[in-house]
Amino acid sequence: MVLEMKVPSPGESITEVEIAEWLVEDGDYVEKDQAIAEVDSDKATLELPAEASGIITLKAEEGDAVAVGEVVCLIDTSAEKPAGGEDASAEKEEKEAPKKEEKAAPAEKAPEKKETYASGTASPAAKKVLAEKGVDPKEVKGTGKDGRITKDDAVKATPSMGTPSTGSRGSERKKLSMLRRKVAERLVSVKNETAMLTTFNEVDMSPIFELRKQYKDEFKSKHGVGLGFMSFFTLAVVRALKMYPAVNSMIDGKEMISYDFCDVSIAVSGPKGLMVPVIRNAENLSFRGVEAEVKRLAIRAREGEITVDEMTGGTFTITNGGVFGSMLSTPIINPPQSAILGMHNIVERPIARDGAIAIAPIMYVALSYDHRIIDGKESVGFLVAVKEALESPEELLMDGNVKKALEL
Repeated sequence: MVLEMKVPSPGESITEVEIAEWLVEDGDYVEKDQAIAEVDSDKATLELPAEASGIITLKAEEGDAVAVGEVVCLIDTSAEKPAGGEDASAEKEEKEAPKKEEKAAPAEKAPEKKETYASGTASPAAKKVLAEKGVDPKEVKGTGKDGRITKDDAVKATPSMGTPSTGSRGSERKKLSMLRRKVAERLVSVKNETAMLTTFNEVDMSPIFELRKQYKDEFKSKHGVGLGFMSFFTLAVVRALKMYPAVNSMIDGKEMISYDFCDVSIAVSGPKGLMVPVIRNAENLSFRGVEAEVKRLAIRAREGEITVDEMTGGTFTITNGGVFGSMLSTPIINPPQSAILGMHNIVERPIARDGAIAIAPIMYVALSYDHRIIDGKESVGFLVAVKEALESPEELLMDGNVKKALEL
């Protein structure tokens, strides 16, 4: 029996995918649930598992765009698994190896081309002059017999500022994945279709440093996750979103949609690039809940197991360029959301405190927002509310009871 394998729907609103890479070859025997291909949608890269065991026949090439429901391969389920398994494959490779060597042999026997003084090369004296000037003989036109380069040619040769060096100057052309093309398209549309502005502020991270220093070991010992910065920022954002609901809204045509929940998207680096999974109902989570969810989503993103549903539906985004060393940036809004908060690296800087100069760990933060729906007063007020919560976490995020808030 021959089974037709069709492209499953990766998620709502996705109508086609692109074959990023076949993980098997035409004619291979595959096991049921074995990953046979990686497919790109405009939201994620997913693995395509075999629906049955048998001999596979590929019906699409790498780079092909195929519609959801279209047949991409056939699996002959009546075919028996080849005897020998891995040993047979190894034997096949050993048999093929001599053939490859035989094909390479003629190149080794090719007669060696010898350049002579009279075949357009430089004379010994000319070579010395050119070497001193750092000029490649190939860039000099010889005036001697048979085009050879004379000493006079070498003396007159002048390297230009645009003369390429003798190092590698190769290039590679590769088609962008469907995911990367979609990301590029969305980013350009955001710049063109929104009134995006960015407001900045700075945060004294000293209080958070002190809390983490005092409780991080006990927190990790009890909950199995670290007490990182993300939980403080997420809960500070939740508090600010409740104070400024316009930031937790988005435009749909001529209408404004506001939400009474906070689905916070977090930018996570994965093997296929940046992914933005969503922490659902962050307003109901504690410090432990946020850290556990961040860890779970980060692991799933790194292992390529994140689903489209886990990256859909956020109402606000937090991105942390600081982990890569960024001091300051203007993050681009994650559509159709209306705002995004950018975290950056933490650097010890001199600040004024109680009328004196002090050294403190400072982070610059940036809020990019759509001015069509969020006014300047709300955007600045929102970022100030985040700053206040981060600089007074015990009072504003923990209700004055650190141990209770950390569930210790």
